[in-house]
Amino acid sequence: MVPPPLTARPEAVLAWWEHRRRDLPWRQTRDPWAVLVCEVMAQQTQVARVAERWGPFLERFPTPAALAAEPVAEVVRWWSGLGYNRRALNLHRCASTIVDQGGRVPGDLDGLLALSGIGPYTARAVLAFAFERDHGIVDTNTARVLARWAGERLGPKAVQNLADAAVPTGRAWAWNQAMLDLGARVCTRRDPRCGDCPVVEHCAWWSAGRPEPDPAHRTAGTSGGQSTFAGSDRQGRGRLVDALRSSDVAVRDLALAMGWPDDPLRAQRVAGTLVADGLVTDRGGTYRLA
Repeated sequence: MVPPPLTARPEAVLAWWEHRRRDLPWRQTRDPWAVLVCEVMAQQTQVARVAERWGPFLERFPTPAALAAEPVAEVVRWWSGLGYNRRALNLHRCASTIVDQGGRVPGDLDGLLALSGIGPYTARAVLAFAFERDHGIVDTNTARVLARWAGERLGPKAVQNLADAAVPTGRAWAWNQAMLDLGARVCTRRDPRCGDCPVVEHCAWWSAGRPEPDPAHRTAGTSGGQSTFAGSDRQGRGRLVDALRSSDVAVRDLALAMGWPDDPLRAQRVAGTLVADGLVTDRGGTYRLA
């Protein structure tokens, strides 16, 4: 049975959203490929940065076939500024699979989950935002809202079940967009603005006086920040890919390109992970994008 806070007053949330929705370019389309590209870009990347890159990227690769026809290196070059370059490789693999299966983005959960790099959130987001299917989506923002409404810590299965149950029938597109904005603008991780919440009276956490520990901080999908980026292997990987977007890099220049001039062994080790991922090739001591 769905707890009352999750079924109460969906119209209030939707009415609130109508006047406070974020103006995001992908909210003007239901094209499954465009939505899939957006959702892959948005994995661990700020919305503002995705908004800058999404349109130009789709102009260059308007269909799965257009992207699959290009080498990975070209896609990685167009991925500049979005970080986590492995996602560009995954998107290329997705496009190739889609082309092999007839050229259409799958319209079912199993088909989407079978694509490279597509997890539960991205699959359900495509179903809700492109196909308008009644699926609830769970990301950091929506999981936080649901946990506070329920007033308890939620595991992965519980939070997904509640997200699905909370979707008003036939209104998955608007509902999920509203939940994303509610979490991003009102039900924030720090200093939530409960006074601005359209359904605060139905929030179990607020009704209990906002006790600690905050249930949202212990719920699946709402974990705290990532590990430190500065000086990390991930930073070195990103620096090398950025350098390779312009030209090949010889092994003797690896450490400098990756920001570790005094640690060439680490540079070679980390470069090897990019080769193993399929993003970079090692051609006899010269590295280039795959």
